[in-house]
Amino acid sequence: MSHNQERDYLLRHLPLPTTHTYRPLYTQPQLTETHTTARDQRGTQRENTKLGLQQQSVDQNFRRKEKREETMWQILLLLGTSLLVTGGRCQCLSEYTEMFAEAGSQAVLPCVCRPPSTSAAVVLWSKDLEGTVWRKGKSGLEHWGIGAAQRVRCPHSEVGAGDYSLYIKEVREEDSGEYTCTVQEGEKNLSKRILLRVIKVSISPRAPVEGNKITITCSVSPWPQEATVSWMLNEKRVYPDSADYVLSKNQASVLESKASAGMMGNWSCVMHKGRKQGKATTALTVRGIVNPSSASAKVYAEVGSAVTLPCVFSTGLTPSDTAWERLDTSGSALPLPPSFNLSSLLSLPPWDRSVGVGQVGQGDGGRYRCSGTVEGCRVTREMQLVTAQVLSNSPSTQKAPVSLTCHLSDASEVTEYEWVRVTYDLNGTQSESSVQKGRVLGINRVTDRNSGEWACRFHGKEGALGSVTYHLHLMSGLMGDNETGSSSNVAMVAGLGFFLLVLLLVLVQMYRNYRRRKLILLYPALENIVHTIANEREDRERNRVKEDEISK
Repeated sequence: MSHNQERDYLLRHLPLPTTHTYRPLYTQPQLTETHTTARDQRGTQRENTKLGLQQQSVDQNFRRKEKREETMWQILLLLGTSLLVTGGRCQCLSEYTEMFAEAGSQAVLPCVCRPPSTSAAVVLWSKDLEGTVWRKGKSGLEHWGIGAAQRVRCPHSEVGAGDYSLYIKEVREEDSGEYTCTVQEGEKNLSKRILLRVIKVSISPRAPVEGNKITITCSVSPWPQEATVSWMLNEKRVYPDSADYVLSKNQASVLESKASAGMMGNWSCVMHKGRKQGKATTALTVRGIVNPSSASAKVYAEVGSAVTLPCVFSTGLTPSDTAWERLDTSGSALPLPPSFNLSSLLSLPPWDRSVGVGQVGQGDGGRYRCSGTVEGCRVTREMQLVTAQVLSNSPSTQKAPVSLTCHLSDASEVTEYEWVRVTYDLNGTQSESSVQKGRVLGINRVTDRNSGEWACRFHGKEGALGSVTYHLHLMSGLMGDNETGSSSNVAMVAGLGFFLLVLLLVLVQMYRNYRRRKLILLYPALENIVHTIANEREDRERNRVKEDEISK
């Protein structure tokens, strides 16, 4: 029986609403002229007016009731017709759906029926022009078709809940097309169509060398009409915002450009069609000089220190004809400063052509270029060496103020200067304390509290760029600023001199005694004679003193 026949049958056999015939509840009394008086006529008129109003109210109530009953029967009639047409089956949330899936990912083709069926259902997934993809019978047995048989599944836990969605693992371009989900519950059928578009990003050549032409393609199968495409590099939109790339469109979106280090990263193709959006991403690796990664790189170094200018090629590359050059303002090559040590390249791997500078000179700042040939393509990278130093004024006296200035040969990227005091304890542990912000540090008077090591740190928009140190010396001892300390130093020197003089006299006397003992050992008889003569001399002296006393 067709749907139209079922509808006609319902209309013939369902009871139709009863038609109510209007019957007045009150009738006007018939009055004769022979039995009425003027008073009775006035009362009769008032009564008739009252009865007319009551009759009008009753009529309105009957009409509203009839209208409600007719509306109710119309609703029942429509519900019955709907049941006959649909057969009481569950309804699919959407009969037709378009969706995007990235190649290599898992695609979920939705097929949801609400409310879920309480009985076993036969589920069939088919693809246009290819036949059955997956089928489940009432017994629960599953059958797979050809093609993506090993990559499709329909979870059993979801089937009982009315979810017959098809899962496709590792989606490929040949998986694109129109799929049909058919659910059969007895004599009731559910059908839904899903159009799967597979989006993919490919790069040719896969790992290009800097300077070579590169093509990035975004393909969608089947290609959607009236769709818009945008490109993103590391989640930042580059097309159509940037004019550095050429876009061609012929059943694919293609970007063409010369490969550069700035193009390295994750490229994403985002396609919009109405409210639907598809996105695919792939990584791009550019071979060449990876460090520094951009031509605007700057290396900050303190005057007098050692620094290395990087020039590192991709791992595994062996560049030929490598060279280092210094550039003037017009870009012409100049000889390298004598502080550059090119002999250090011999100890490095072939892909590392970094050069070391033993001691950065004040005039070494400027632009430098590293170059090499890779697979017939000349790869170059320019960088700038920025020298930094602290300039100090020369105070005429100890009490004069001192100013320290942080000077850079190129301060275009510096946004902030910071002065830090560096101190060391007895164990050599270093501690730092920030003193002030600004390019110039002013010190009213140099004392032991502010002398020592100072560091000037300079920062850019993305963080710290570098630092330079300066040692501030305390000159008070040499310039006589501390008189008490000078007096104690003089007293100490005088005492040390006196001690040395006494020590010298003692040493001389000891030497004389040593010589005398040595002579005695050689001539013992002479010692007796000397003692005898000495004793006699002493006796004569005593006798003479006595005689002088007696004579007085």
